[in-house]
Amino acid sequence: MKNKKILVIFTGGTIAMVNDEHTMKSVMSSGNTQLQSALNDVFKEIEIKFIEHSYYPSPYMTPQNMFNICKLIEHETKHTNYDGIVITHGTDTIEESAYFLDLYFKMDTPIVFTGAMRNLSELGYDGLSNVVSSILVAADDQSKNRGVLLVMNDEINAAREVTKTHTVALDTFKSLEFGPLGVVDSSRVFFYRANNYTKPNFTITKLTKRVDIIKSATGVDDLVLNFLVDQKVDGIVIEALGRGNVPPMMVPGIERAIKNGISVVITSRCPKGRVFDTYAYTGGGYHLKQLGCLFSGNLPSQKARILLMLALESAQDKTDLFKYFEH
Repeated sequence: MKNKKILVIFTGGTIAMVNDEHTMKSVMSSGNTQLQSALNDVFKEIEIKFIEHSYYPSPYMTPQNMFNICKLIEHETKHTNYDGIVITHGTDTIEESAYFLDLYFKMDTPIVFTGAMRNLSELGYDGLSNVVSSILVAADDQSKNRGVLLVMNDEINAAREVTKTHTVALDTFKSLEFGPLGVVDSSRVFFYRANNYTKPNFTITKLTKRVDIIKSATGVDDLVLNFLVDQKVDGIVIEALGRGNVPPMMVPGIERAIKNGISVVITSRCPKGRVFDTYAYTGGGYHLKQLGCLFSGNLPSQKARILLMLALESAQDKTDLFKYFEH
């Protein structure tokens, strides 16, 4: 892989943390300096440009931060022809940022997200190996036109499909429905399958829409729904039960939201499977669809929220909005 040029953007997260000497708990540090030195030693035949974008712990990341990363990449790629881009990120929200960029970009240059489950002070720090594998994937020609990828624990996953499944395990990131796209093995990249799905065609110049998530459970009513309607939010994502059903006590709030022009998206709290308009009882998926709710397919609530935010910025009318979710 001679003469490859890779852009590495640091945004923060555990990968750049150390243990505080007094509390022995994780805090932000300048750990990226050590990573840069180690990576330059590992990759003698790849030119790497490092950019310190931010030092955010994962929960500090916002959609506006994600949008800013997109603008940074656009600026950098306008002036330089990179073979791949790697972004280090906190793992709590990495799948949301990766999916945001997956929706935003329509270029063949590989964009790869990675992070770490252990910080620099901990035994078994996984940050360096994850970045090394990510650079290998970003520099590999097989990675082109696959959308945004997430590489950790030597597994390659698609941004649309991957989710964090365990709070601390090194192999926490899984594509539960379909499995990984491939692996990194002995410094070689192997892809097992394609991920050719049609992405919506967005044109995003700003982020102004507020979208919130509500989780349904037995006996939940429309109290929170009515509060969000009163707050005049732009969209609501409901993490529904099973196939995409809600308790009947939530229905009046859903009807009120739609009547007030607020888009309502139905997802499932199940980690696998699609939502669908199977059940016709009050609060069932068919009933909700008849009311005008959008369905997220197999997207989890956190990604459906990202999709709805971008769709609301780009859609000209209700028909456009439904088309975006048909993808």
